[in-house]
Amino acid sequence: MKFFPFHIAKRYIVSKKSHHSINIISGISVLGVTIATAAMVCILSVFNGFEGMVADLFTAFDPELKVLPVKGKYIDVSDPMVKKVKSCNEALVCTEVVEDKALIVVNDRQHMVTVKGVEDSFFGMVDFESIKLGDGDLMLHFGDNEYGILGVNLLTSLGLTIDFTDTLDVYAPKKGENISLVNPMNDFTRGELLSPRSAFMVLQAKYDNQYVLTSIDFARHLFDKDSMVTGLEMSLDPSADVDKVKKRLLEETGGKFKILDRYEQQSDIFKIMEVEKLVSYIFLTFIILIACFNIIGSLSMLIIDKREDIKTLHNLGASNRDISRIFLFEGWLISVVGAVIGILIGVGLCLLQQEYGFLKFGDSSGNYIIDVYPVSVKITDIILVFVTVAIIGFLAVWYPVKHFSNKQIRNS
Repeated sequence: MKFFPFHIAKRYIVSKKSHHSINIISGISVLGVTIATAAMVCILSVFNGFEGMVADLFTAFDPELKVLPVKGKYIDVSDPMVKKVKSCNEALVCTEVVEDKALIVVNDRQHMVTVKGVEDSFFGMVDFESIKLGDGDLMLHFGDNEYGILGVNLLTSLGLTIDFTDTLDVYAPKKGENISLVNPMNDFTRGELLSPRSAFMVLQAKYDNQYVLTSIDFARHLFDKDSMVTGLEMSLDPSADVDKVKKRLLEETGGKFKILDRYEQQSDIFKIMEVEKLVSYIFLTFIILIACFNIIGSLSMLIIDKREDIKTLHNLGASNRDISRIFLFEGWLISVVGAVIGILIGVGLCLLQQEYGFLKFGDSSGNYIIDVYPVSVKITDIILVFVTVAIIGFLAVWYPVKHFSNKQIRNS
């Protein structure tokens, strides 16, 4: 008797009803749940695809680990904790960085930029060739000359080409100085940068619009930070576990520094994407809830249609609870069948999009970073969707069906 209500519910879901309209309404209920479930699988997979795409774009410029001060903006390189970080066994490269805001002036144009001064070892840490434009050398200084590699959009804003011949004048406020209204330029440190006949394009506005890559000596002079750095950037041995290295460094340095992996370095963007994904999930959950409410109408008509069966089961010794559970299982089975079919359709559409790229961003290629919508199906999302539909389907029909079936039992 334990599985008796479930077996009856299975028979009812496929059996013919006396009224053809009940089959139609049941089919519409399953179809509604199926479409909503497939939509949820597809949309969550698209968000996964965008997240993976953004992560791939950032890895061309960002280090595997970035060490920043917990308090303030600068780190004293003579700090013993800095030496501990630099002596990390898993680190292939550990470069000092000085990064701050400055003003560039060239040919009567000016632009606020972020000057990032790095050591020569920086180019051994990142795959700069993959984002480099132009045939110039990756050179930040030579003799007394200092060079600046600019983002491609910044070049456009300044009206320059990759192989510009003009000198870039770079200005930063002097430390502790109040800017004079009479002769304000006396209160700025000035530096000059030349073109190495190369630029970079990361395909992210943060970098391409405002970053200038130069030598750390130039940045230290410009910002008056001779023995200070804003951070350390590290690349690790491919066999190293980034999370374990990060955890160990945090313990060894006593929590004096913030140590960020690539995702944490771009936490704002990934948090925004997580919030967008959560909001989409909530909205789709409401759509599934509405679709599940359609099941109530189907079950109500089924209960009326099966009044004689209810009387017979009652006479055979079935309790009111058993009879109520028959229709509860019936509603749950409709939602589960819709969920399974919807998941299969959703996964199938995602695989087709991965293989053939039916959904594109525009009519012509090259206008966007990618030409087609990226998708990535995760098993955790599939489980989440199935559990969501199953729970909503059961809760949506529990009280109405129990109330209506008990009423019919009393009248039988």
